[in-house]
Amino acid sequence: MKVFAETDRLILRELTNNDLEGMFQLDSDARVHQFLGKRPIQDKADAQRYIDHTRTQYQKYGIGRWAAIEKETGEFIGWSGLKMNDENQMNGHINFVDVGYRFIPKFWGKGYATESGKAAVAYGFEKMNYDTIYGMAELEHKASRKALENIGLKYVQDFIYEAENIPLAWYEIRNDKKS
Repeated sequence: MKVFAETDRLILRELTNNDLEGMFQLDSDARVHQFLGKRPIQDKADAQRYIDHTRTQYQKYGIGRWAAIEKETGEFIGWSGLKMNDENQMNGHINFVDVGYRFIPKFWGKGYATESGKAAVAYGFEKMNYDTIYGMAELEHKASRKALENIGLKYVQDFIYEAENIPLAWYEIRNDKKS
């Protein structure tokens, strides 16, 4: 099992089928989906599809969301990492890399989004040599927006994600070493 990164408190490794229970716990929670279209998953097959899609991203692009494991407890706390957006146009972009994170509610407010997000951006710039990494959050999701800013992304503009008619904030960070 590949470990992509480690932080002071987290191991960030590939998602595997062994993460099915944790993924279901995460994505079936209505609180987690408050700012994600308010559609939590209903069964483990949906969680398995997410794991399968992520594993396809690893093979196709060398990136994907990572299982976030708390070092102190060994618990699956959610996911973080990079994703190639190759399916939906967002704010006029397609085939772009974004940084994202999603955690089980009992792990909210501990700084894990910032900690894991910084590791993901570093991986994207140092290992994958990306020019730019993007981020998005619902306008009302203040905690996620603050995490994006703490990671180092800069707010660019608001836009409407047309497929869902949801107002989002668009962020980006550029690889200073490629200038």
